[in-house]
Amino acid sequence: MNASAQPKASSTFDRERLNAVIAPVVHAHGGEVVDVELKTETGGWVLRIFVEKLGAAETNLTTEQAAVDLELCSNVARDLSPALDVADLIAHRYHLEISSPGVERPLRDRRDFSRFAGQKAKLKLHHAVDGQKVLVGILGGLEGDDVLVEDSGRHHRVPFAEVSQARLVFEFGPRARPGKGGGKAPAAKTAGKTIGSTSTQPKLNHKK
Repeated sequence: MNASAQPKASSTFDRERLNAVIAPVVHAHGGEVVDVELKTETGGWVLRIFVEKLGAAETNLTTEQAAVDLELCSNVARDLSPALDVADLIAHRYHLEISSPGVERPLRDRRDFSRFAGQKAKLKLHHAVDGQKVLVGILGGLEGDDVLVEDSGRHHRVPFAEVSQARLVFEFGPRARPGKGGGKAPAAKTAGKTIGSTSTQPKLNHKK
């Protein structure tokens, strides 16, 4: 399965080596890494790290229960910045953002599809399944290596290896949006990047 959706130009990076730097810092502050993306936006390159509470996956927390607060994001950003400087895995300047993934959380590994069974999701596929390369429907969990999706009464079996991108889909309704709240932390500038953090609103437009 590939990285999360990247609407604009993206930069290749060694995800495994980068995660080896990021994960211990996030873990030390009581969080776990959901996803990492590096892409260019209006204000420049952004390294965006999505984080939720430690143990959220193991205990099958909802997106609302798993959301981290602004203090955790700020603390992770503060301690992760020098670690990234030492590792020097990204050649160009970038903004660093730490965020909860929010209600439209990316789904990256097998346990995500089991954890969020019964919720609506959007899957983009490498090759068409039942004539469709994009499926939007209710997750039915996993059966063997297949992701089960129900769409308007039609049941699809999607090989996990065929999923290129996937995320939850938030449906507007009477219920309050989970994870809403928090705010933006002040940016701290370093020679190579600008550091910012946010709990549920990941877009920051810091400029050098």
